Amino acid sequence: MGLKEYRAKRDFTKSPEPAGSDTEAASRANSLKDTRERFFCVQKHLATALHYDFRLEHDGVLMSWAVPKGPAIDPSVKRLAMHVEDHPIEYGTFEGVIPEGYGAGIVMLWDQGTWTPEVPDVAAALRKGDLKLRLDGFKLKGSWALIRTRGAGERSWLLLKHRDEWAGPLDIAEFAPLSVKSGGDLADILAADNPDVWQSHRPAKGGDTGAMFARIIERAMAIKQEREGTAPPAAAPTAAAKTKMPATKKKAAARKADVKKPTAAKKTKRR
Repeated sequence: MGLKEYRAKRDFTKSPEPAGSDTEAASRANSLKDTRERFFCVQKHLATALHYDFRLEHDGVLMSWAVPKGPAIDPSVKRLAMHVEDHPIEYGTFEGVIPEGYGAGIVMLWDQGTWTPEVPDVAAALRKGDLKLRLDGFKLKGSWALIRTRGAGERSWLLLKHRDEWAGPLDIAEFAPLSVKSGGDLADILAADNPDVWQSHRPAKGGDTGAMFARIIERAMAIKQEREGTAPPAAAPTAAAKTKMPATKKKAAARKADVKKPTAAKKTKRR
């Protein structure tokens, strides 16, 4: 696709996203002729809807797919992946707040690493709609496939995990929700910018995503106040809070505490 569509959708005087360099893209494309290992990343993007952007370096740009539910390391789970415009290589390490316009929201660098094709010709595999690849990231590893679906348009693909030592029945997005760049969550990223503006200008104001934004804004404000030393003093416990928990509730709480957390897939690092 190139970067024409990417640039046409953005106002770089208002967005902190990189515009990308055609010279850099050409240089990266030429450098890949001598090596099969390329950069990949996954960015968690809370905008009008929460989704994950899966990006693979190829021909000097980042080919990109929007994955609404995020990658799954369970081979029985197929994730819808919508092919979107190519992004510049510089975007691969971007993390921050897009204040307005296309993609307005919070972007987290959820995973990054390198990918290696498991096919002799990447361009031919993309045309065919069947790209097999190997990932070596902090969270995503092993053999994967991107398969274009039939009858749903050229942009509709599936992202799926092959069965190997890195596969398992674990929700990796829930198990490892934090940034591999800053170590923080979406609220930390927003707090580092300016959470005040999102009180009236957040992209999503209704539904589940709007409610999520409201919680994140509230937490970001608290984080910012703590960092600036302006957090209000903690309120004294109320009489209701001091009331003893009934024995039945104590037992229920104890049982809940005894539930073991799932373990990670073999060697997967938690971020």
